[in-house]
Amino acid sequence: MSRRPMIAPSLLSADFARLAEETARIADADWVHVDVMDAHFVPNLTLGEPVVKAIQAVSPVPLDCHLMITDPERWAPAYAELGARNVTVHAEACTGDPGTWPAT
Repeated sequence: MSRRPMIAPSLLSADFARLAEETARIADADWVHVDVMDAHFVPNLTLGEPVVKAIQAVSPVPLDCHLMITDPERWAPAYAELGARNVTVHAEACTGDPGTWPAT
């Protein structure tokens, strides 16, 4: 089993006017890390579902969506349905039992 580090560049450091080109530049990465922030759970506001859907359509590597949002159990399935390979949430932002989350 290989224990090599995985490379997951964050789109927060990308030129948002050129997201297709920016994802093409990192085609040799393992993941594209997408920070989704709602300006409630964390003070910043970043990308949402429409932008993640557009990135998914052009990304040469799988998306790793990091949801820093309130009520992530409501939103996480949608990011998985958009094609995100990984969807990570903060446990302290969750309000319900993960066993009751909708299956995707």
